[in-house]
Amino acid sequence: MRTVHSVKDLRAQVKAWRQKGERVALVPTMGNLHEGHLTLVREAKHQADRVVVSIFVNPLQFGAGEDLGAYPRTPEEDSAALFDEGVDLLFMPSVEVLYPNGMDDHTKVEVPGISELYCGQTRPGHFRGVATVVCKLLNLVQPDLACFGMKDYQQLAVIRRMVDDLAMPVDIQGVPTVRAEDGLALSSRNGYLTGEERAKAPALYAALTAMADALKGGRRDFEALVDEAKAKLSEAGFTPDYLYLLNAQSLATATGEDQELVILAAAYLGKARLIDNLLVDLQA
Repeated sequence: MRTVHSVKDLRAQVKAWRQKGERVALVPTMGNLHEGHLTLVREAKHQADRVVVSIFVNPLQFGAGEDLGAYPRTPEEDSAALFDEGVDLLFMPSVEVLYPNGMDDHTKVEVPGISELYCGQTRPGHFRGVATVVCKLLNLVQPDLACFGMKDYQQLAVIRRMVDDLAMPVDIQGVPTVRAEDGLALSSRNGYLTGEERAKAPALYAALTAMADALKGGRRDFEALVDEAKAKLSEAGFTPDYLYLLNAQSLATATGEDQELVILAAAYLGKARLIDNLLVDLQA
């Protein structure tokens, strides 16, 4: 595995692969890699000849008072894990490399509408930062495909919308959420949980699962189901941020006509803000 830090070296390596007719995949990450990230890498390797992984903690997607400074950074461990997975190229740029003229004056990419909803309401500007850095990474690597986890369902929707609107020639692959045995979605922010909080954390997925089971069982009192799930989270020690039942495609509020639904949730447990989602197919 080769590690590069500059745009010049990144482009030179990808160009050499392109000249051989090889198919290239990109897996963008912020590092502190876990099994969820490595699952993305394995999917990328399955679909492409060459895999590029980027590690960049993107300041643009962190708001004032968020955990940019405390976000876990483990470059040596990450590099070793990617080497073991057979990654071809690790791109680890600095802030100065990706934003050479400073972040304030850098062109921003905005995906209207969807970016202001749900996580966008409680984290203003977050998805503008995500869209900007992902757009730049896609332009730098110009991969045939890029893999993203479905744990952040709204983020995946924002990226797909951006790629579609800007006619970018890349296939965006959503990879199912990887969970611990007790159901907790794997996340770098799980490291913020104390031992006691970690024991409580699976209640988030349990609340979503109970809601999904009720829907599959025929319940259609959507507002009551949402209220019940929020109450379960509060009883388990969470402070709910939001919980919505939505159309899985449009992310509009679900109606009785919808058959493919998604439950989106975010909740605080101690200092950790955990997100999760669950797809519900009422036709199945």
